[in-house]
Amino acid sequence: MKRCVITGATGLIGRHVAERLRGSWELYGLNKKPAGSDLQGLESIHCDLGDEWSTEQFPRSVDAVIHLAQSEHFREFPGYSEHIFRVNTASTLRLLEYARKAKAQTFILASSGGIYGHGDEGFKEDRPIEAKGDLGFYLGTKLCAEVLAENYASFMVIIILRFFFVYGPGQRPTMFIPRLLRAAQEGEPILLSGENGLKCNPTFVTDAASAVSRSLGLKASHKINVGGPEVLSLRQIGQSIGEVLGRPPVFKVQKDSEPQHLVGDIKKMVQLLGPPVVKFREGISRCIEGREHV
Repeated sequence: MKRCVITGATGLIGRHVAERLRGSWELYGLNKKPAGSDLQGLESIHCDLGDEWSTEQFPRSVDAVIHLAQSEHFREFPGYSEHIFRVNTASTLRLLEYARKAKAQTFILASSGGIYGHGDEGFKEDRPIEAKGDLGFYLGTKLCAEVLAENYASFMVIIILRFFFVYGPGQRPTMFIPRLLRAAQEGEPILLSGENGLKCNPTFVTDAASAVSRSLGLKASHKINVGGPEVLSLRQIGQSIGEVLGRPPVFKVQKDSEPQHLVGDIKKMVQLLGPPVVKFREGISRCIEGREHV
């Protein structure tokens, strides 16, 4: 049976990836908790990427490494700048070196569609990325990790997945879609830049996890956008949430503010990994059902 090391195995995407691979792969999940009780069906490796760590507990040989972990302090710059850098960038290099020495065939890196910046058209993977200070520290560390990973393409297949607004049940309440859901539930205004707000293609977690698991079958290195099946404005997202809740959302239009659209072109994803299937209305319904069953 093939072996795979997964970072972020208890996270939103990681849980679903592990569920898909369990039974067909021998899975090793990194866990900050020594007991590892959150990693059912995985061999737990106690390892905190934001602290000092080594690969001594890792399997000596492995077929794939899936690096999904990100710093939970990603918005807290500069207070947690070192933590963000350790998890997003320094750990990527150490994991790449581990994968090389362990003879891994595939390394999958979770990146962000945010590295493109903002624009009116759907971003394609071959678009040049300008590394400027206005990219932000978190996205800067993600871009640095991509550059490091690309240098290892002669040793293994490198798959860089640029995720766009992943959401799903159990997501941290500070993330984009949960914040909108909470605002709609509590009658707080959803701020729109311009009449309709930004446009994006949010990705339900099962579609994101499917992209990760199918990436293990690719035979060549790629950068791939991972986005949802619909391009929606923030107003449309809020209206869909309100319809599912049975409560009309409150919008506040900021007419003097320009929307910063962030849409990923997913043609390459569809071709190599299959199309996303969960539309937003269905996805947000699952999120609300998940809340009700907690």
